[in-house]
Amino acid sequence: MNEKTKAQQLKELLFNKKENGVDFMSEEELKICDEFCEGYKKFLFENKTEREFAQSALNLAKENGFSEFNKFGGELKPGSKVYYFNRGKAIILCVKGTRPIKDGVRISAAHIDSPRIDLKQCPVYEDGSLGFFKTHYYGGIKKYQWTAIPLSLHGRICKNDGSFVDVKVGEDAADPKFCITDILPHLGAEQMSRKANEIVKGEELNVVIGSRPFKDDKESEKIKLNLLNILYEKYGIVERDFLSAELELVPAFTVDDIGFDRSLIGGYGHDDRVCSYPAMQAIFNIDSAPQYTAITVLTDKEETGSDGNTGLNSSYLKYFIEDLARLEGYEGRDVLSNSKCLSADVNAAFDPTWPTQFEKNNASFINEGVVVTKFTGARGKSGTSDASAEYVSFVKNLLESNNVLWQSGELGKVDAGGGGTVAMYIANLDVDVIDVGVPVLSMHSPYEIVSKIDTYMAYKAFLTFFTK
Repeated sequence: MNEKTKAQQLKELLFNKKENGVDFMSEEELKICDEFCEGYKKFLFENKTEREFAQSALNLAKENGFSEFNKFGGELKPGSKVYYFNRGKAIILCVKGTRPIKDGVRISAAHIDSPRIDLKQCPVYEDGSLGFFKTHYYGGIKKYQWTAIPLSLHGRICKNDGSFVDVKVGEDAADPKFCITDILPHLGAEQMSRKANEIVKGEELNVVIGSRPFKDDKESEKIKLNLLNILYEKYGIVERDFLSAELELVPAFTVDDIGFDRSLIGGYGHDDRVCSYPAMQAIFNIDSAPQYTAITVLTDKEETGSDGNTGLNSSYLKYFIEDLARLEGYEGRDVLSNSKCLSADVNAAFDPTWPTQFEKNNASFINEGVVVTKFTGARGKSGTSDASAEYVSFVKNLLESNNVLWQSGELGKVDAGGGGTVAMYIANLDVDVIDVGVPVLSMHSPYEIVSKIDTYMAYKAFLTFFTK
């Protein structure tokens, strides 16, 4: 056996070693990883909106022994499992720990909304022998990516009598799909002269929903009439019901293995369900009462700034923790100031096709594990919490001591752009917080790509955070 040289020994001691998960993980753990990701793939395909995710999380919580939190009830016993369901679009899951609540809680916070196309309140119209929906896009998208792909319609329509209709059309093979048209290249000279962010404008995201007119020569807008009649016969709704509806168009894509080695997952909504699903599964898989009370919050509205009463810029998480504290005779602020949080959100994976937007020494890479992002924001760290060195050290030690493959990363080069997460809203509650999530290729596109290894390591990181 050849002995290591002095230089090799020093490099091993001093350098920040980067590891591919395949080298780090045993064959047994790789198999567990792939099995975990099969569950994730199924869940991702079946839950493409925040309402669907929240409802499925609620159903799974009940199956796993969680009961509705009663803020006027007695003190929770260690191991008690409770949930708070916020307006059908966000949910808090909680497992009571053995230590007093005043010692703080462990929070994993992820968002369950994704960029998409929303319907306007008065969406239905006809023009040029076609029927359309008018739309307003939600979150940061490249609008041109949403043309000429199959779309499905999801959401809820609320009627004046208090009843509602849930809609999900376009996911089954037999369902119709919908589509935003694009101009053919032969006639696209004007379009191609536009700036990239105007190749398709917001008011050009019109969705084709039909073309056959109602058979009555005496009426106008017969295509619109025929389409509204179809909706009335199927759902019992009229045009005014769209005023009180939340309807979303999302890609009608399947969730697929990518590559000959099946090492990657392609699908819509990895941002941020590739973190929210592992965070949810982690709290479900706490075997016994942890030391610290564990909380997973699955929140809405992150992609539009976290404002609104189902987003984390509101107070529902703070109120929940205050209620937990009051049951034990403590102040919520005393609990929060002793608490720790992993903001479970994605980062941009290094893409060698587009290398100039990344600084490789501080980028995250596919298959190198869950990425710890000390700060996000833009323009001199604006809009970020910037975790302290002490808290970074705590998280680093926690992951390394429990064989969780991890890496550090930033969201692109300085001044290249930037982005935000829910971390700063958690930090504003006087909680130690840092972003921990999965690197994503083609983020915010209709079809994103992640690594199975990184996805599993996110789950392992959140479970370790709750139980160690």
